[in-house]
Amino acid sequence: MRILFISDIFGKPGREGLLKRLPGLKEELSPDFIIANGENVASGAGITSKIAEKLLAGGVDVITTGNHVWRQKEIIPFLTQSDRIIRPANYLPENPGRGWTVVSRNGIQLAIVNLSGNLYIGAPLGAFQTIDPVLDEIPDDIDHILVDFHAEATSEKVAMGHYLDGRVTAVIGTHTHVQTADDRILDRGTAYITDAGMTGPRNSVIGVDKNIIIKRFLTQMPVKFEVADQDVWIEGVLVDADDNGRATAIRRLQVEADPGNA
Repeated sequence: MRILFISDIFGKPGREGLLKRLPGLKEELSPDFIIANGENVASGAGITSKIAEKLLAGGVDVITTGNHVWRQKEIIPFLTQSDRIIRPANYLPENPGRGWTVVSRNGIQLAIVNLSGNLYIGAPLGAFQTIDPVLDEIPDDIDHILVDFHAEATSEKVAMGHYLDGRVTAVIGTHTHVQTADDRILDRGTAYITDAGMTGPRNSVIGVDKNIIIKRFLTQMPVKFEVADQDVWIEGVLVDADDNGRATAIRRLQVEADPGNA
């Protein structure tokens, strides 16, 4: 079983680059499931139902989110209606949407869980206190579980990886938009990476026009963020797993959205 996880799609350049490149990636990598974090896909903050539908129609199986999930208010009814987009499970139970879902293909069932960090992001409920009840809810016949831990602090992510080692197939960190070089299989068979990176304009400051951010640091004055549009790359990870729900390999993905422009 193979999962392609696409990390933090940023703005129009990221989503258009992904949709253009995804058919080729599917042919080349042969994933059974494609999961994508759509936290920043609408102008760099949040997601809309129209964009979500385009990603799902374009080949993404499930969309995860994070701390910007409420930024586009229009998405709220869609979060409730669709089981192919999820928000952090450690938000309040009365909040719209769901914290985990299941997708099936070729007789394989994959559960996807979304969590938000508490350090610096301040999710309302504890991630560590939430994950055990969530895992208890997931039916025993589910073959694999992937957790998207959308968090700022590396320590919190690493701790979660070790806490869930052997109980889930993969713990994938998102949020910082900077891909880390610690992709590995933990002691009990869980694939782990602290941050899978960003799908969007690399010639930027984590997706935003670099000149705007430099001006902000120089002047310490408020500025209006604008999504950069140069040098778009697709980042994420590819996870392989056996029939027992254990990961056998994880490798980082970094490919140009439009190799013809190289």
